[in-house]
Parts: sequence; C-alpha cells; structure tokens
Amino acid sequence: MRVFITGGTGLIGSAVVAELLGTGHTVLALARSDASALAAEAAGAEPIRGGLADLDILRTGAAGADGVIHLAFANDFSSPEALANAVAEESAALATLGDALVGSDRPFVTCSGTPAAPGRASTEADAIPAEGPLGGRGRAVMGVLDLASRGVRSSAVRLPRTVHNEGEGGFAGVLTAIARRSGVSGYPGDGTQRWPAVHALDAATLFRLALEHAEAGTAWHAVADEGDQVRDIAEVIGKRLGLPVESIAPETYGTLGPIFATDQPSSSAHTRQVLGWEPKHLSLLADLENVKP
Repeated sequence: MRVFITGGTGLIGSAVVAELLGTGHTVLALARSDASALAAEAAGAEPIRGGLADLDILRTGAAGADGVIHLAFANDFSSPEALANAVAEESAALATLGDALVGSDRPFVTCSGTPAAPGRASTEADAIPAEGPLGGRGRAVMGVLDLASRGVRSSAVRLPRTVHNEGEGGFAGVLTAIARRSGVSGYPGDGTQRWPAVHALDAATLFRLALEHAEAGTAWHAVADEGDQVRDIAEVIGKRLGLPVESIAPETYGTLGPIFATDQPSSSAHTRQVLGWEPKHLSLLADLENVKP
C-alpha cells in the first residue's frame, strides 16, 4: 500500500514508518518542519511538508494514498487551554482525513488511549471517555470509527499510558524528566495504581496489522504490560538516576495529575486472538534500565 502517515517522525511514528517500509509498503509522511522532512526522507519515506492545521494538505495526502495512519498530536499539557487547542486541532484534522476517504473502502487507522475500567483491566469492548480533559479526543476517535457506515475501513489502535523505547517515552518518560529536574523520582499518591505499557516496536506492528486486516469500526489494544505499579516505575527511574523515590501530590503534575493518579490496567487478549499480535520486545520495567544516569 501507499500509506499517508501523520506523526511519522515521533517515537511511535518512526517505528511505524520502519515497520511499514520493512513489510513492503511505501510511506508518505507529513512533516511540519525541515528537520522532520529530513528525518522522514532519511528513513525512506516521502516527506510532505505541512502540519495538522494544514487541512488542504491533509486532504490531498489522504486522497492520494491507499490508506492513512494518524499519530500526530501537539502533546501540549502545559495548561487546560493549550490542551483544548491541541484537541481541537486534532479533531479538525481527523474529520478532514476521514472526509477524504468516504466511499473508498480504504483503511484509516487512528490512535487513542486505553480507557480505565474501575476494579479491572479495560478491554477493547470498553468505551473511551467522551468527557473530561481528553474527552474531545475520544469524541473525535468515535467519529472516525463511525466512518465505517460511510465506506471507510476505519479502526483505532488504543495506546497505553507508556509507549517506550530505550527507556524513553510516555508517562514513564514524563516521570523521568520531572525526576531529573526536581532531584526526586516521584509518584502520585501511594503508587499502587497501575499503568499499562508497550514497546514502540510492538505497537508499530499492531498499527500495520490494523491497516492490513482490521474490520471497519473496530478498536484494538496495543498493550504488552497489563499494568505496572507506578511506584515500581519510579523505583527503577530512581535507581538509574541515583535519586530518592518519594510520593508526590498529584497536583504536582498539573493537568495530568488526575490521570496519573488513576488505576488503569488494560488487557489486549482480544487483539492478540483476532489479529495474531504478539509483543516480542522489552517490558517497560526492563526497558527503563536503559535510562541514562
């Protein structure tokens, strides 16, 4: 396939691009800067200059492709307003990409997060939140899945709280960055809450499988580790950085505080059974041993 991808030079996107190219697909990669364009070209993709706000470019990229994978997001959690702007930008981009594919029966794979299910691991059958700070993202993803009734083979790969590679990425990466700045490897609350995780290379395989095989309107879980206790994550980070490990008030994490404090394990049993996906790379706790002191 000729695949148009957004976010193709990030930690997850670069792994997806390599997975696609390595399995015989060609890739058109949206690149919002000269540096991103050079990185996409070096990886073997054809760069298309533009960002998520450039709706005409998105429309043209999707129309000229055999399938679309969406991964880009501003990831600005500095304030509620910044987060709302990022969600609005992505929602408009998803609507534009979807409209370009209506009636084509081509695949459109987007991403979202695994939901939290009180008292148990969430599954692919659980709905993603449509309210709260990230509720707009949930509504936009549901809009993509609804395109199944309009001739689009749409699907969503739900990513866990940490997608990691070489000790970097995701919520665990945020904890590491804060630890470096503050001198304490902290965790919110008592640290018994669980976060699911997956290695970026394993997530990339699932995006390809969804592109190639997922039925329209379906959701899949890219979960390798069902749930590591946040305290255990902080312990490994503290050991690698030589820092004390302590509980920190959830408010320390700003807009992410309530999310960080939530117990949110997740299962991928259905995804593994139906799509034949099997994670093969390092677990989160093992990969965090790569955090550089």
